Amino acid sequence: MSAKANHEIDPFDPPLVEGGHSFGEITEKVCSVVEKKPGKEPIYWWLLLPIGFTGVGALHIFLGWLFWEGTGTWGLQNQAYWGWAIVNFVFWVGIGHAGTLISAILYLFRQNWRTGINRFAEAMTIFAVCCAAIFPGVHIGRPWLPYWLLPLPNQMGMWPNFRSPLLWDVFAVSTYFTVSCLFWYVGLIPDLATVRDRAKNKIRRYAYTALSMGWRGGNRQWQHYEKAYCILAGVATPLVLSVHTIVSFDFAVSIVPGWHTTIFPPYFVAGAVFSGFAMVLTLSIPARHMYHMQDLITMRHLENMAKILLLTGMLVGYAYGCEFFIAWYSGVLYEQAIFILRASGPYAWAYWTMVACNVLSPQIFWFKKARRNEFVLFTVSIFVNIGMWFERFVITITSLSNDYMPSSWEYYSPTLIDIGTFIASFGVFIFLFLLFLRFLPMIAIAEVKAIMPEADPHHHAGHGKDDH
Repeated sequence: MSAKANHEIDPFDPPLVEGGHSFGEITEKVCSVVEKKPGKEPIYWWLLLPIGFTGVGALHIFLGWLFWEGTGTWGLQNQAYWGWAIVNFVFWVGIGHAGTLISAILYLFRQNWRTGINRFAEAMTIFAVCCAAIFPGVHIGRPWLPYWLLPLPNQMGMWPNFRSPLLWDVFAVSTYFTVSCLFWYVGLIPDLATVRDRAKNKIRRYAYTALSMGWRGGNRQWQHYEKAYCILAGVATPLVLSVHTIVSFDFAVSIVPGWHTTIFPPYFVAGAVFSGFAMVLTLSIPARHMYHMQDLITMRHLENMAKILLLTGMLVGYAYGCEFFIAWYSGVLYEQAIFILRASGPYAWAYWTMVACNVLSPQIFWFKKARRNEFVLFTVSIFVNIGMWFERFVITITSLSNDYMPSSWEYYSPTLIDIGTFIASFGVFIFLFLLFLRFLPMIAIAEVKAIMPEADPHHHAGHGKDDH
């Protein structure tokens, strides 16, 4: 493990691994979750599995009905032609940002506290992007022509305007998904080899042997691994900023009131990090209790994420204020009217729900007791997830329903198909996440060991504890 121990350990920091575990105990604690016999999963896992499975089935039903009847089953109008599908797409893409942020940017800045939460944050990223991809795929109105979403050669006439941000979305999201998968898988390889070496079943051994790609933990392999991991972190870092920036261009390059503003790129990125970290908290708090991982996902991890929620929540609140100021300062009556309507018009209930959840609820994290209270952390993370969906709803629907022509204004109402498809996408997310917890190491074993004092070659207990 000495080849992996390249992070400086600060003796004055609170421990990131509690309980005084040895290397062998860390391995046993994480691998025992994967090695459980079928039927031995925690009771909460079995309670959540039917919910996820029902969501998968419901999504097939709703999409099947959509393919049969057409997009008329949605609440689309001539004004709100971007209905819930685009709102949900932007929401899920934002959820997927925190995983790469934790893994890539915090890795490059040598933030050791990322190691307890980076593995399932990366998994969350992949599953969230999968859920996001559902909505543009069916929103095209011709689901039997899904290849229209791909950047096909222009001579086929599929993409006559390569300057459109909708095409940039295809490149950005597909690249982000590919790099995130590679980054996640490369980080998994040493731990997959550990599970392979402990496997007592031939099928499991063959499966994990194939997945671990011949990993033996030699010095040369560690060198190549660290170099590849660092390169992928460097590639993924600009993607964290670029993906939601490009998603914001879908709105910002238009002339629709409430959209045509230069604040959207940083505003969307801050919101994506905000919602992503909230989802990491939502997942990590139950997971650490379900699998008794409190010694590896410590209160220090949760408190640091609460501080990031506080910071990004204030940035999002600042963006909300800037939007009103820019509308007033511009002197454009249409811009001023749309923001007055957001705060006091027919969608005021959605706007003030957004403000309460995103701006007010994280302010409780100024208090250390709140940052270290799991019930408060979990509750606020749920509020933030709700508020960030309402943010996308307010941006999309209010501007489209109240455009330049008051004669075309109409209140947007979703249908049961709209609502059911969105709720079913959560079922897909839960189902994929439960499968991940069951069959792959939920915590990066090698990286957790690397930040322990025993990983320091000068530590008195640094030898003889690397027990696979």
